[in-house]
Formats: sequence, C-alpha cells, structure tokens
Amino acid sequence: MNAQFLSASDTSQNSVKKYQRIIKSNKEIVDFIEYSLAEKGLPRHLRNLALIESHFNRNITSRAGAVGVWQFMISHANQYGLSEQNRNDLYKSTKTAVVSLSNLYKKYNNWVTVVAAYNCGEGNIAKAMNTAGSSQYHVFYKYLPNETINHVQKYLNASFATGELQAVLENYNSSRINTVFLTGSRAKKHSSNLSETDINAGFNLNIIADELDVEMHEILAWNPGINEELQSKGESTLYLPTDLMPDFLLRKTKILSRSIKEGNTINTKQ
Repeated sequence: MNAQFLSASDTSQNSVKKYQRIIKSNKEIVDFIEYSLAEKGLPRHLRNLALIESHFNRNITSRAGAVGVWQFMISHANQYGLSEQNRNDLYKSTKTAVVSLSNLYKKYNNWVTVVAAYNCGEGNIAKAMNTAGSSQYHVFYKYLPNETINHVQKYLNASFATGELQAVLENYNSSRINTVFLTGSRAKKHSSNLSETDINAGFNLNIIADELDVEMHEILAWNPGINEELQSKGESTLYLPTDLMPDFLLRKTKILSRSIKEGNTINTKQ
C-alpha cells in the first residue's frame, strides 16, 4: 500500500509471542473487553489499545498521571462522566472507553486516526491536519508528537500479533478511498453542493471552523490544499456547503477580527 508507515515494524517472533502471552494471561479481562466492544458494534481488535496502553493492568499509573487499563487522564475521564477514582475500575472504565472510541470513530472514520487521537487528544489531531492540509493520517502524522506516532505503530504491531493487522489496514484504506472521492467531488468549483467565496491569509481556518461549528477536518476536506495556497499566494477560494455560506458571510468580519486578535496560525509547524 502507498502509506509505507502502515506496516508492522516489530514483527519478530519474540514480540508476537510477548503480546500473545499477555492476552492469554489476562483472558477474563480480554473476554470482558471484547464483549463490551462487540456489544456496541466495535471491532475486537480495539482490545489491543488496552494491551499497549497498560498490558491490561488496572492498577497502573503512567508518569503523566493516566490510570487503569485504558489509561484515562482526569480530563478525558471527566469528559465522559468517569470519576477520577473509577479510572481503575475495569467495568466502568471499559464502558467509558467504548463510548469514547465510538465517538472518535464517528469523527475520523478510521481506526488508525482514532488510536492517534486517543493518545494525544483531538486538539493535536486538528493542529496536525491543519498544518499538513490533509485529514488523512499518512499525510499529517509527521506533525504529531513522536510518542503518538510510536503509539500507533505499537497498535499496528499488536494487531499483527493478533492476526488483525489486515483488517485495520483495510479499514484505513477504505477510509482513504472514500475521503479522496469525497474531497475530489466536493472541491469542484461548480459543485451544486458547495458555494465559494474568497479569503486571504489573514483568516485562521480553526476560527472559521469554530464560528461555523464544524470540525477542522471537514474544512480541509472541502478545501484540499487551501493551506498551501494561502501561504504561497496570500489568498484562496474557500468552499463551504451552500447552507453554511450565509453564516460565514454574516460572520466574516468577526472571523477576520478574531483571526487577527488571536493570532493567525494557518499552516504553522508546531
């Protein structure tokens, strides 16, 4: 496949046996996690996220303060109503993780990006997408923290060990094809579903997304390559769904004012 990073780099027999041994020695926990995932229609390979996060150790605490099998930080736990004290509760934390993963998949539509977002947060994913000018992981991953890049690789390695790597890659490829098709069709200048207007490099795409209450990856999907054009030419055509364009035009002055006041961060490498 074209995305060369999407391969299991640590596929030695020792590594495979290590992951398999951890799963086998935690069979009851693994069975519960897989049941909880399947109950909500999520793939069983997501059990590998808990595998690489904690080795299924519910009492582990990371240096950053993440706790339990699913390594919840306090802010992440609170976001889904999981108390600080219950982060090492296998039942409650797993139920919370299932909801979190389901929501992330609805947003990103592939498990590779979901695993990355689970590790570094949606804000860092949005920044990486913005910097790369792409919503596809194999393009924007280089702008993520090294820890997150390594985390995704560990997940792929673990999925290789459990015989599920192909399913993960097929899911990612399917998402890529759909995204390319979607952005290609949406970006046509005369698309009946999109309207266009001109903006200059003073506009911050993150603020446009915030004011219109849409996700950053949607802005990038409607406008592939917009970051590069704004940087090189200082201006670009902005494409938005027809029903959103009136809102943008009404808020255009406010958006520009916010962009200038809060600092223009378009395509700034973090």
